[in-house]
Amino acid sequence: MSVALNNFFNFSRSLPPPFDAITNKKIPVASQYGDGKQATLCCTVIKALNAVCACMNGTGEGAVGVIDHRSVAEYKSSVAPDAYHLAVFDSGTGSISATVYDKNTEVMENYVLNNAGRDGAAVMMAMFPFLNRDEEFEQYFNEYYDQYAAGFPDVPAATNTMAILCDNVYRRVKDNSCEAHIKVTLDKSGNLMRVTQGHLDSGAFTPTDVVAGEFTIFAKTGRATVKKASAVVEHSDFVSKYELHTRALNPQEQALVPTLPEWYIIPSEVVDICKHAQATTEKSAPMRNFLLRGPAGTGKTMGAKAIAAGLHLPYMKYTCSANTEIFDFVGMIFPDSEGGSTGDALLDKEKEQLASLGGITYANVAKIMNLPGLDDMDYDPAGVYRALTGLEKEDASAQDCMAIIMDKVTQKVQALSKRSEESQSAGQTYRYVDTDFIKALRYGYVIEIQEPSTIAQPGVLVGLNSLLEQSGSITLPTGEIIHRHPDAVVVVTTNTSYEGCRGMNQSVLDRMSLVRDVELPSPEVMVQRAMAVTGATDEYQVGQMVQVVNDIAEYCRKNSISDGSYGMRSLIDWITSTEITGDVYQSALYTIISKATADEIDREALISAVLEPTFRPKRKTA
Repeated sequence: MSVALNNFFNFSRSLPPPFDAITNKKIPVASQYGDGKQATLCCTVIKALNAVCACMNGTGEGAVGVIDHRSVAEYKSSVAPDAYHLAVFDSGTGSISATVYDKNTEVMENYVLNNAGRDGAAVMMAMFPFLNRDEEFEQYFNEYYDQYAAGFPDVPAATNTMAILCDNVYRRVKDNSCEAHIKVTLDKSGNLMRVTQGHLDSGAFTPTDVVAGEFTIFAKTGRATVKKASAVVEHSDFVSKYELHTRALNPQEQALVPTLPEWYIIPSEVVDICKHAQATTEKSAPMRNFLLRGPAGTGKTMGAKAIAAGLHLPYMKYTCSANTEIFDFVGMIFPDSEGGSTGDALLDKEKEQLASLGGITYANVAKIMNLPGLDDMDYDPAGVYRALTGLEKEDASAQDCMAIIMDKVTQKVQALSKRSEESQSAGQTYRYVDTDFIKALRYGYVIEIQEPSTIAQPGVLVGLNSLLEQSGSITLPTGEIIHRHPDAVVVVTTNTSYEGCRGMNQSVLDRMSLVRDVELPSPEVMVQRAMAVTGATDEYQVGQMVQVVNDIAEYCRKNSISDGSYGMRSLIDWITSTEITGDVYQSALYTIISKATADEIDREALISAVLEPTFRPKRKTA
């Protein structure tokens, strides 16, 4: 038997009444699916069938019911007075969902099925409708129920009957080749997918047929009520209401100020950042650097654009990659025409080398000069400083070294850009091109730095620390020194869920005025946004789709599935695709499920554990 099923059939647990006095659990009887010699009494099976019997004769709380190929159970805990174990079993996939639910506080707790956790009686109780479809099981259960209802007048007979039932269940679950096999999917950790409040609110697990007892939790379900978002900030009360200084933007700059779509619900994080930026404008250290971090699809980039709209400033962005270098932030020198000589043989030879490398860029110039890299600066800044300057400085930092390298490269770029009189007469000219990062800091715009945590060299952003200071400056390849504009706002956005993302450098974090963690919006906000963007009108269906997306996020978090993405963008794609296909289930497979993970087994688990409890595939017609 697999390790996973050992969690389900734990024969070491003490037996419940009326079998608690039995010392030898092995009984010399067997089911028709056994080896004909003996059966072993199992605590989990006994507790589950006792609970079903109690529900049937009205002496106990709880219930068992059926929804098509799924069955559900409310199992009353014998330990906590208000606790119920809610379980859902899918006979098609063998998947199990379960939660410990406090009926008084409505708090939910994860259900873990293993030696140190729950014994699985609630799950076995949920499986009862499918167990009872077997002729032998039905016969012996009816005999056992008569014994139960009569108060067990013949315990030895009840023992033999229960032993056959335990063996019947064990063989049918354990043996794939059994003609009456019931598929059960468990992992060895015993972690089960949760039954969530969303499932209860949407009525996803409301039974269509009640087998025994009376449902009190799954029955309290119905169409999801979508609440309106509270404390909505009107666009008219936000856009351009947080200007840092009175300034006239030219037509080109005005065109770069974002226009917020009508559907956009302004997050509190964005309002707070704008308030802090404006309120500190006249202070000696105004707040101008902000970090937004969170899972993919939580609206961080849209938040950065909203900040620019609130401040009434042009918006620009710079997207980082694994190969981003410090020089990529600064700018490039481009020749306007081929050829041209500097009048210096060594410099002309270096120009030829640079041409073969792709041109005169900061990175290429540093390469031909054999200057130390970021790894060297991070590992031994004092040694790098000594090699660059010939001077000792024990407290030298990577930033000190970067500043010297920037100066050396700038001087070399300027020398390479000089032309001899002959070259000048030939019309050879060079031009410097600002990056959006430099433009934003020079002219006082909002610049979003996207995904800096993907940069392979962690010291890259450290080289920009001087510019992250409010009074920072930098020398450009032209020799010009620019100082940071007092209105320049840097918004760093980084994901916490994408593969390849690293932690932010501490010195960079230290220069952030505010660090805000952005989570997925509340379900009611997600519904409103999604309906506004897509034009969808079925509020109830969109509410269910939002619950599925949130449950996928929870499932992936709990099961360490981190190779995909899920969130608002996936939700919007799902809704849009559904409008085209008319099939909410089929569209889910190619939007939210396919994006969540590339692993086929994990996708199947998401389908059975998260998608199908809410949305079923359409039945094919002949």
